[in-house]
Amino acid sequence: MFACKPNDAALQKDLNNKIAVVTGGVTVDVKNGVATLSGEVQDEATKSLVEETAKGVKGIKSVTNNLTVTPPPPPPVEISPDDMLKSTIDSSLQAKGITGVNVAVMDGEVTLTGEAPKDKLKEIMQVAQEAKPKKVVNQITLK
Repeated sequence: MFACKPNDAALQKDLNNKIAVVTGGVTVDVKNGVATLSGEVQDEATKSLVEETAKGVKGIKSVTNNLTVTPPPPPPVEISPDDMLKSTIDSSLQAKGITGVNVAVMDGEVTLTGEAPKDKLKEIMQVAQEAKPKKVVNQITLK
């Protein structure tokens, strides 16, 4: 006598239903009782959970886990509040001994005015950019 074993289509349907409870975005393929998982999941814990869920389905002989973990999104660009931008740039310019430059900030955009020696322009712009504004507008008159 031969024991009835679940066919691949039935196993795949059962596995899809169980994995859908855990997460979405996973594709399941079953051949000869071997389940192949593919797609993207949010983290390693979910990847492991999906694999363990698949291994727990009666009739699945083994699991090939080809799931990938979606990398986290890059952190948002920090835009400093206007007063903080102005004070940061003013104090950095003062610390470098640069005078004659006026700093105005509105909605995260820095406008530099006044007079400065030509050889200090690169340093002044670097100080302004390091404060992480949305934009730097250079209206400095070079001496």
